[in-house]
Amino acid sequence: MSKQTHILICGEVGVGKSTLIQRLLIRSSRQLYGFVTKKLEPDENGFHPIYIHPAGAMQRRYEEKNLIGTCDRRIHNINLDAFNTLGVAYLQAEPGGIILMDELGFMEAKAEAFTRAVFDALDGDIPVIAAVKARFDVPFLNEVRAHPRAKLCMITSENRDAMYDELLPVIQRWNSGL
Repeated sequence: MSKQTHILICGEVGVGKSTLIQRLLIRSSRQLYGFVTKKLEPDENGFHPIYIHPAGAMQRRYEEKNLIGTCDRRIHNINLDAFNTLGVAYLQAEPGGIILMDELGFMEAKAEAFTRAVFDALDGDIPVIAAVKARFDVPFLNEVRAHPRAKLCMITSENRDAMYDELLPVIQRWNSGL
C-alpha cells in the first residue's frame, strides 16, 4: 500500500468546502469517480430533499432512486438504500482516478455498506478528496477524520485561499502518479 495521502476538507456549512474541491479538481488530469450531494429548496412542508449524484455527471437527475433523504431543522428522513446501492456503486473507481466524496455527513452514518465502502476507499491506493461535515457528535465522521492515511484540513473563510495553495501540490503529485 502506498503512503499517498487523501485529503479531507472539514468546515462549517457555507465556508467553501465544495468550492475549494472544485477549484482543485479543475487542475486534476485524472478520471473522476465518487459522488456529490445536492440539497434542494424546501417543499411546501418545509422539507429539503437531498439527492446523490455520480461525480462529474453533466446532467443530474432528481428521482426517487437517488433521493437520500429529506430534512428540516429537526426531522431527518433518511433513505439508507440509496446510500447502500448508488453510493456504494459511485465509490467504485479504477486505478488512475480520483474519488470525490462531496459531502460526508450524518445521514449516512447507519448505512453499513456505504460506510464500509468509504473506509475501503480511504484504505485504498486511489486518491480521495472529500468534504466532511463539521459534526463532531457523529462517530462515523470522527472515524473518517481520524483516518491515518488522510490529511485533515480545517477550512475557514479566512484560510480557504491559502488552503488552495497548500493543497494544489498534492493534486499535482496525484497527477504525476506519485
